[in-house]
Amino acid sequence: MRRFLVTFAVVANLCLADAVTKELAAGLLKGAAAVSVIPGFFNLAYVENRGAAWGMFQGQVWPLAVFGVVALGFLVWKRRAVFGDAWVAPCLMYAGIVGNLIDRIFRGFVIDMLDFHWGASHFPCFNLADTYICVAAGLLILASFLERREDPAAR
Repeated sequence: MRRFLVTFAVVANLCLADAVTKELAAGLLKGAAAVSVIPGFFNLAYVENRGAAWGMFQGQVWPLAVFGVVALGFLVWKRRAVFGDAWVAPCLMYAGIVGNLIDRIFRGFVIDMLDFHWGASHFPCFNLADTYICVAAGLLILASFLERREDPAAR
């Protein structure tokens, strides 16, 4: 029960941080030009993403919301099979899914504001919830490689 409460508190705080940054972006950046934070590399910008990752599936709000609920339910249900004994990755994954799900349901779009570029190359704008999901996925990939190294049967 203690682990559940700690997980819930961490996820709630991560979601709060995501919501606050999105509200700040909506209040300060909406209708304005992008703000250069690190010239030639990082801007703050206001983008209404009506699709999924990097703008795919534009306008599919409810199918994406249903997918988010199903994915979250599956990950909670199969937590041990997906995450093993890991604690950080599931917290990040849950918070990322919930953060973007809240936007999709209540706004009809997800607010993105983190805008990275390098010369002519440009990475699609994203938000903290997206960051949580990517970091969680990276941790899971890293853990899978480390497990294979430690498992003598994997050799």
